[in-house]
Amino acid sequence: MTRNEILDASAQIFSRKGYHGTSIQDIADAVNLQKASLYHHVSSKQEILFELLSRGLQILTDRVEDAIASSDSPDERLRRAIGAYLIALTEHQELTSVLLLEYRSLEPSYHGRHIKERDRFEQIWRDLIEVGVDEGIFSCEHPSLSARALLGVMNWTVTWYRVDGPMSAREIADQFSDQFLLGLTIREKSLEN
Repeated sequence: MTRNEILDASAQIFSRKGYHGTSIQDIADAVNLQKASLYHHVSSKQEILFELLSRGLQILTDRVEDAIASSDSPDERLRRAIGAYLIALTEHQELTSVLLLEYRSLEPSYHGRHIKERDRFEQIWRDLIEVGVDEGIFSCEHPSLSARALLGVMNWTVTWYRVDGPMSAREIADQFSDQFLLGLTIREKSLEN
């Protein structure tokens, strides 16, 4: 039994039962270990949760940073970031649902460490929007509020997205990108001469 197998099993159980609804015995049973043997691999359920949050956040950060690494226009970079983020959310749905729904279960000693990582991730989104504002592409008084609004919309996807649903993660990302970048307001089309 490896630590990664324990973490994978824990993510499945936490996403299904919630952190507080999951016992160490549930995790031990899932990986066919005695509870005492599980403690040779991890020190506590809190440690497992923190590692899952860190793992999920790292996957999302890597995907978004890879997506925006080019020097394209801010709107194209933001569109690619949205796509990369939503696809990563859906590819790792159990892990990311734990990240997004269970972080409040962290005890103070772990919470502060996680918030630093999360703030760094949110800064990526603020920076993307601020660059667009600076270049005159986006109109936005509060880039941090806009970044949080966008993340909030995308994060909620883990609660309703289904692989066998009517839209793929890519189609949802395109829809969110259009709505965020273009808004919902109908604009008159310019007439060509």
